[in-house]
Amino acid sequence: MIYRGSDIMNYRHLFDGIETSVKIKDGSMVVPINFDNGATTPPFKYVNRQLKESISLYGPIGRGAGQKGDYCTEKYEEARKKILEFFNLSYRNDYTVVYVKNTTEGLNLLSNILINDKKEKVLTTRMEHHANDLPWRYTSDVDYVEVDSDGRLDLKQLEEKLSKDKFSYVSVTGASNVTGYINPINRIAKIVHRYGAKLIVDGAQLVAHRKIDMLGKHPDESIDFLVFSAHKMYAPYGIGVIVGLSNDLNTLPFLKGGGAVKTVSDSDVIWKPAPERHEAGTQNFLGIVALTASIDMIKKVGYNHIISHENYLRSYLIDELKKIPTVILYGDCDNIDDRLSVISFNIEGKDYDYVSRKLADDFGIATRYGKFCAHPYVNRLLNIDDNTIISKAISGEKSSGMIRLSLGLYNTLREAKYVIKAIADIAYD
Repeated sequence: MIYRGSDIMNYRHLFDGIETSVKIKDGSMVVPINFDNGATTPPFKYVNRQLKESISLYGPIGRGAGQKGDYCTEKYEEARKKILEFFNLSYRNDYTVVYVKNTTEGLNLLSNILINDKKEKVLTTRMEHHANDLPWRYTSDVDYVEVDSDGRLDLKQLEEKLSKDKFSYVSVTGASNVTGYINPINRIAKIVHRYGAKLIVDGAQLVAHRKIDMLGKHPDESIDFLVFSAHKMYAPYGIGVIVGLSNDLNTLPFLKGGGAVKTVSDSDVIWKPAPERHEAGTQNFLGIVALTASIDMIKKVGYNHIISHENYLRSYLIDELKKIPTVILYGDCDNIDDRLSVISFNIEGKDYDYVSRKLADDFGIATRYGKFCAHPYVNRLLNIDDNTIISKAISGEKSSGMIRLSLGLYNTLREAKYVIKAIADIAYD
């Protein structure tokens, strides 16, 4: 494949902060390259403009009388409708939107309010971020679907486990933060519903990169719960969302406090219906403004353009990394149509943290290193067994890991070429 800069769009003009220079090891100032978008993303300029406008009208939500408070309350509730529309739920009255801080809080909330007994069975996978693994370990009887030798989810085993036992919920990532594999969530929903369970999707890595249709093409393909964070979709101001079935959310809230109740007596509490019962305390109004502005921008750019742009860069990076003899790539790097632009690698003979630190200090390139809060998955990709992991942790010995490149809409082919050059320099040093 021939890569030409004119073949892809440049979206950098849409973003704030990405041209701010930083000082590198030799003392020079450079415009940094952020290839750590799987962790967090810079804001759209439009997001910041909307924030500035809303700050001048900022007030309390739903708890008093006043023009600013009325404005914020109206925007706060309108945002729920916009989010439902974004996931093709405009005409479904059985879904609602709960605001949380981030995906981690949202999944913890669900694990605490949906599960009534520690004996209740939940099925998740060995591909998950800790946020979609650890909460279930402490609230339910959790089982796991394995991944294959390339790190893809074993859908055959998923159905086998569902056919042999009774699970209340299946909770699965929409896309891996390690390999970028995109799971066929609507197809998984159909399998899950066939066996009487409900599907929860961790959408943190997926929402900014692929259109999610929570209804699917058939009623059996509908996703029951979706959780995601705005800071991974160009609105990094501390808001996350649960989109889910209203009736299932009318349970005892995880967080308890003001704003979530109809009335409190000396001896009893009557809770508001969902979603309000799960939004105790002062709400992050500005985070919600940022999220809805980001949704507007993603729709304006269009997922077709986002996919084309990011896939182009993904293909270039993988092709070029393959040419460096000492680079070890993880996941299937030949059949990549089901991968986001997330690439994890190592360099033979070089510690992963050394490589990542050198990319930052010498070249101004931001990457992620370690196990990316997905230890069981990374351990499998590295072929490390549990006994070795525990032994190293107890002894204080350094654990194995990887370096991760994760791209966003604003990244460019020029940046990708520079990153490849930098990795090659380190590899051949």
